[in-house]
Amino acid sequence: MIKNVIFDVGKVLVDFDWQGMFDQLGYSPEVSDKVANATVLSELWGEFDRSRITDEEILEGFLKKAPDCEAEIMKFWNNIGNCIRRYDYAFDWIRGLQKKGYRVYLLSNYPRRIYSQTIHELAFVEEVDGAVFSYEVHSVKPEPEIFEELMKKYCLNPTECVFIDDNRGNIIAANKLGMATIHFHTKSQAEEELKSLGVE
Repeated sequence: MIKNVIFDVGKVLVDFDWQGMFDQLGYSPEVSDKVANATVLSELWGEFDRSRITDEEILEGFLKKAPDCEAEIMKFWNNIGNCIRRYDYAFDWIRGLQKKGYRVYLLSNYPRRIYSQTIHELAFVEEVDGAVFSYEVHSVKPEPEIFEELMKKYCLNPTECVFIDDNRGNIIAANKLGMATIHFHTKSQAEEELKSLGVE
């Protein structure tokens, strides 16, 4: 029986529109590709999420990957929080589940720097029953340690949890730990799958 609903944050409860930011900053397609490959699409982004090394070291790594785009990377870095926008449905979805008696948790890969810049967009954090962010525990999905941290911190039984995430690899990891899972595409699709699990 499902008692707990665990949400990913990015692309589920908030948008992470770095492509839109590049457009707003006026980057050409070529420059956008270079900046993306040096930052959000690079292996360093996982370390940024993990927050085990300093932001200065992360930025240095980004710049080394595309030294000819230093100015553009710096603009992105200095405005990075503007990529995050809360989806209109986030509060209502969380509150609706809680009113039905479910406990709601968050489990997200989220860098310390972006968290500090987007607290206003993450206001629902104050309303959920618990949350674990990667920057706090220095572990990232799909590593089992971050899932286990959430289970341990809030005394959750994986078989009583459903995990909702837009990343297939994270879904597979949660399945291996015994959770029911929903690979998120849209809110309506996820709600239908929740109903099929008896969460309605």
